[in-house]
Amino acid sequence: MFNRFWRKLTQSNATESVRLKPDNIPEHIAIIMDGNGRWAQERGLPRIAGHRAGMKAVKKATIAASNIGVKVLTLYAFSTENWKRPREEVDFLMSLPQEFLALELDELIKNNVTVRMIGWKENLPPHTLAAVETAIERTRHNTGLILNFALNYGSRREMISAIRHLVEDIGEGSVNIEDVDEQLFSRYLLTRDLPDPDMIIRTSGEIRVSNFMLWQMAYSELWFTDIYWPEFEEKHLYEAIMEYQRRARRYGGI
Repeated sequence: MFNRFWRKLTQSNATESVRLKPDNIPEHIAIIMDGNGRWAQERGLPRIAGHRAGMKAVKKATIAASNIGVKVLTLYAFSTENWKRPREEVDFLMSLPQEFLALELDELIKNNVTVRMIGWKENLPPHTLAAVETAIERTRHNTGLILNFALNYGSRREMISAIRHLVEDIGEGSVNIEDVDEQLFSRYLLTRDLPDPDMIIRTSGEIRVSNFMLWQMAYSELWFTDIYWPEFEEKHLYEAIMEYQRRARRYGGI
């Protein structure tokens, strides 16, 4: 637990956290962290200033999620489509994992957080990949919150890759086509050992899912907010979870 540091951070959010039902906390929350650039531009700052400010929101969300019992927090950090952005911005985004983990990894280790990644490593710069792999290795024996970065990730590519590997296994005879079902297909996805997200949050007022966990979100509760990601505080996470707790998840039943 984050103990003393957590209590200091959440004094102003105590009312919201107390109102949460501890027996109905989402096991897996995924967040589309959107609005960094617009947050910066509205303040007359370069877009990269917004991305740096967004790192503080990452820390706040991680701490809050860990302390209320969330098991997995997946953060959409960089999509397969984000390579289309200006080179300067892409280079800066690729520096952020190294910067964030250099500042926070010891604290994450101290508080039993496990760092994970879903996405494709081959296109990542060496310094980005080295920072992520170091964090994964140093936290792999931890048993607390899984902080899962979706980095160079795209859901359509994930599903195409899964289909290819499944077809290969069917062709080699290690899988019978009659045995293919949703559960088996899920084992070919990058999230094969993680639960599907119970809730997906998107910041910045955009109401779309942007090629994020399309298979996994089949029954996720969606929550959208106009708040830009750098403005996202613990109270906004609590607000999302309170809305989640008001909903009835029927999975197609009555």
